[in-house]
Amino acid sequence: MDWNSIWNSIVSWATTSGIKLLIALVVLFVSFKIINFIGRRIEKAGNKEKADKTIMKTLAYIFKLGLKIVVAICMVGYVGIDTSGLTALVTSLGVCIGLAVNGALSNLAGGVLLILTRPFRIDDYIEAQGHAGTVADIHITNTKLVTPDNKVIYLPNGALANGDIINYSEKDTRRVEFKFSIAYGNDYEKAKAIVRNICESHELVLKDPAPFVRVGEHGASSINITTRVWVKSGDYWTVHFDIMEKVKTEFDNNGIKIPFQQLDVHIKKD
Repeated sequence: MDWNSIWNSIVSWATTSGIKLLIALVVLFVSFKIINFIGRRIEKAGNKEKADKTIMKTLAYIFKLGLKIVVAICMVGYVGIDTSGLTALVTSLGVCIGLAVNGALSNLAGGVLLILTRPFRIDDYIEAQGHAGTVADIHITNTKLVTPDNKVIYLPNGALANGDIINYSEKDTRRVEFKFSIAYGNDYEKAKAIVRNICESHELVLKDPAPFVRVGEHGASSINITTRVWVKSGDYWTVHFDIMEKVKTEFDNNGIKIPFQQLDVHIKKD
């Protein structure tokens, strides 16, 4: 074994291909750092009031992924590896992956459709596919929801784009509806006045449109008072629970009974 020849080969490789490889790795590292930095800047632009957070985050993801692939292929060509074979390999791999994930193509198309039509955006509270939660992220094949009890749900975009979607955050205001039941023997006008006073005095209830309080139904064992108030979307549940509790307290203080279901049994003797 000629150690001199081996050493000369190592030195020759280090001074030619080795330097190229080192330069390629440095360029790759620095390029990825710069790409990630620019990607974060694009994402931060989505937090501005006038920018669309959903589109900016998706653009940042596509930008980083696409540019990193381009840089990696360029560096492979720089160190002297024939990229034509690599291109053929990537193409073949793409075909194989396409056949393997044929069922996911609908999710891909659904993701593109959701991003273009924007029935919801990041941070919106929606209900779809039997689930409800805040939109945390919109990926190209699925959408990430976080439920009020902090569970994470991933919904496939194909089914999501073709199904019903309820967006609770798109509008600035929402209507809160109640149905208060009182006994037939109680004064319904007094009960209406109590409910109306509670609604009008609540600081989070909007004055326009004004609260609606009317007798809505003659039930089997009660008079049902329909109540509707308008609030800002973020105040929905606060107003709901506040009014429910306050009405119960005031009904008790004023002797207004909330009836419970009863069954009268008549015994017939032969």
